[in-house]
Order: sequence, then structure tokens, then C-alpha cells
Amino acid sequence: MKNMNVSAFAAIGLFSTIAYLLMLLNFPLPPFPPFLLVDFSDVPALVAALMYGPIAGMLVELLKNVLNYFLVGSATGVPVGHFANFMAGITFILPTYYIYRKAASKQGMVIGLVAGTIVMATAMSVLNYYIFLPAYTIFLGSPAMSAPEAKALIVSAILPFNALKGVFITVVFMLLFLRLRPWLHKRAASRI
Repeated sequence: MKNMNVSAFAAIGLFSTIAYLLMLLNFPLPPFPPFLLVDFSDVPALVAALMYGPIAGMLVELLKNVLNYFLVGSATGVPVGHFANFMAGITFILPTYYIYRKAASKQGMVIGLVAGTIVMATAMSVLNYYIFLPAYTIFLGSPAMSAPEAKALIVSAILPFNALKGVFITVVFMLLFLRLRPWLHKRAASRI
């Protein structure tokens, strides 16, 4: 944070706005429940993290979800889904950032994105089991799921959905990264 200047904060605001707009362009995947939606809003957060550091990426994830909550709302009235989206985003971008930082190459980025996908899918499975599914039960007033039902939902839908979402984001990000790599290196080097 201490290395961020006014232009970095302006860029974070811009990336947050782009991420919010991409969040609006979400879509379901047919084999999964309709409440699981894919969007590419983690791409601007990852670019911000690569340019300005991990806190910048986390700020983009936070701001896009705050914007979405206040402008679109939530089915539960509380931002359970937004908190889940925030956690999915940071569990994806942080491993990707740190691995790429250690091995700054195309292969390093691919390894980072694969690791980010694995961490996100695993973390979201655990968080859904212990936090998000019970929270939806409470705030939507729906009947509580038994432990075997929750585990079945996680294994059959949430885990594979997040893995597939990570693959989609990886493909889109790599297409963008291959074109922006020289510019990203220049921007990252200028902030050191």
C-alpha cells in the first residue's frame, strides 16, 4: 500500500469498474444449478494485482462486490453471495500472483493460474460447506440441508463448477496476458 500513488488508486478504481461490468455479464453453465454463475470479473483484479501488488487485486475484488451489492442487490438482503464471490476471487488471484512473482514467465503464469484454480475450487468447497450454504439457509428461510446433502451438492456441483470457472478464467486471462505481458512487466518494474 505504501508504494501506491494517486495513479495506482485511480487504476484500481478503473479496474473495479471494469470488474463490476464484467460481473453483470454472468451466465450459468447448463449442468450446474442456476445459482452458480460464471463471470470474468476476476481478470481485471488479477491484472491489478500484477501491476500494483496483491492488495490492489484484493481491493478490486472488494470494490466490484460492494458496487454490485449496492447497485444490483442480493436475493437474501445480505451480501452472502457477494462475500462468496470476494472469497472466490482472492483465493484465485493470490496464489496466481505469488507463484507468478517467483517464476515470471509464461510457464510460471500457467502454473500460477492452475494453482489458483485448485486453491479456489478447494477453498470454495470448504467455505460453502461451513459458511455459505448455512448462511443461505438462514437468510432465505429454506430448509436446512443435512451434512450428506451438503456434501453431495459440493462434490457434484460446487467443486466442479469452480474448477471449470477457473479453467475459463485461465484461458481468457492467458489470451490477454500473452498480448499484455511486455506492458505488465514495464508497469510492474516501474513501481519497484
